[in-house]
Amino acid sequence: MNNTIFSFPKPTNEPVRGYNPGSSDRKQIRLALDELLNTVTEIPIIIGGKEIRTGNMGQVVMPTDHHHVLAQYHKVSEKEVQMAIAAAMEARREWANTPWMDRASVCLKIATLICGKYRYLINAATMLGQGKTTMQAEIDSACELADFLRYNAYYMSQIYSDQPCSDAGTINYVNYRPLEGFVLAVTPFNFTSIASNLAMSPVLMGNVTIWKPSTTALLSNYLLMKIYKEAGLPDGVVNFLPGSGSLIGSVAFANPDFAGVHFTGSTKTFNSFWKSIGDNISTYRTYPKIVGETGGKDFIFAHHSANARQVATAIVRGAFEYQGQKCSAASRAYLPASLWPEVKQIVGEMIADIKVGDVRDFSAFVNAVIDETSFDNCMRYIEDAKQSADAEIVFGGTGDKSVGYFVQPTVILAKKPDYKSMCEEIFGPIITIYVYEDNQYEQTLQLCNSTSPYALTGAIFSTCRKALRQADEILKYAAGNIYYNDKPTGAVVGQQPFGGARSSGTNDKAGSYLNLLRWVSPQAVKETFAPAEQYSYPFVSSEE
Repeated sequence: MNNTIFSFPKPTNEPVRGYNPGSSDRKQIRLALDELLNTVTEIPIIIGGKEIRTGNMGQVVMPTDHHHVLAQYHKVSEKEVQMAIAAAMEARREWANTPWMDRASVCLKIATLICGKYRYLINAATMLGQGKTTMQAEIDSACELADFLRYNAYYMSQIYSDQPCSDAGTINYVNYRPLEGFVLAVTPFNFTSIASNLAMSPVLMGNVTIWKPSTTALLSNYLLMKIYKEAGLPDGVVNFLPGSGSLIGSVAFANPDFAGVHFTGSTKTFNSFWKSIGDNISTYRTYPKIVGETGGKDFIFAHHSANARQVATAIVRGAFEYQGQKCSAASRAYLPASLWPEVKQIVGEMIADIKVGDVRDFSAFVNAVIDETSFDNCMRYIEDAKQSADAEIVFGGTGDKSVGYFVQPTVILAKKPDYKSMCEEIFGPIITIYVYEDNQYEQTLQLCNSTSPYALTGAIFSTCRKALRQADEILKYAAGNIYYNDKPTGAVVGQQPFGGARSSGTNDKAGSYLNLLRWVSPQAVKETFAPAEQYSYPFVSSEE
């Protein structure tokens, strides 16, 4: 019997590699890209550790070259979803009772494999399948993915050691039990690290999952499943289900053993989940945990004291890195009239220097949006701005989907603060700017707070502490992550726990202990060493 009491030291974040010209890293990523480009990967369903092939096929193509097929995948039917739930519940019996150190060891082994043996392959899969530059893939599918696993192990040890006090004659403690059922993980295309974390953070706490990966992220996500197995994750703990999200959700939400959903995606989809769960609430053994990070309309707000070049850099990086497809990407900006001309000039110079191209062209700063639906959506907003009297295109405003889904970095100037692209989520390389009079700072902060239903991230630029305090107070609930004098993207695990409220989700803060607490059902235990032997108490007496 192992009776060791162990506490993980606080990890350090995985260093980001530069992939500079002439470096070994650059050569290795080229080889990994070639390997995946020259292979059409067949992606099966994985249930209970077994690969299942239905023959009902779909294709994974490159966003930057949609004529190139990277993979073919097998789609689930209702039968396979039911099989996955059964396999998960079978695996749960042993996994829930597996010592927490063993569960942590599996996750730390995954992190080691990601950062070592599979670093270039997972990054290459993320680049080709999800349209990321080398740097964006490195930050995501290597560094942040490993950070989630390592920090979560550290947070788990903190949670388990958080115990109540005991007085003389008793001992009190808390069992942090896994949920009584299975968790459905529904994951997005834009971050391989988030896909892993949504499936694995419940698993770390002793739960089992059925995982619905995004169709446009299947190549990297399938590789993750193979890495999980190599690291020693038991069969059935995570079950991999490519296919229709509505089908998988409807089957999962109707099952009595459904215990929770871990989701990143659109607000509309999350709202439909919540309604379905509510409609089935009498079916379940326990109230399910509903954890989600959804839409955003993330802002940059500049005071007249701000540095114009810093604001311009935040706009270009915040709005156009990864084609604006980060949950935290800058999508609207409020700039004072005195600052706008200089910011406009610098942003224009930067955009003129940006190259848009294929992920294999390392000189490209911007690649393609994820698919045709996204491209068409972006172009609708651009065309509306071209035709509207309430807006104008300042930079960009073109797109071409003949080879890849390329949208040029676009800046829209809104003449009204409630113009549609100031309010609605777009999820592409488009930012809308509203210019306000310098003396309307406080009133415009109120506009920023009330314009959008979302509250995910935001950035405030000012060298005036009073202005920062004003913004902090007025925008207190406008963002779950707020940045002073920095772009609103780039949250680091262990440093900026990530998540928003309002229509941006349940704000359960991925990358912190708060998220892990959602995947346990605590049980308080009291043991008394000298139990009472009489029912009565001294006060029960007729005597005065």
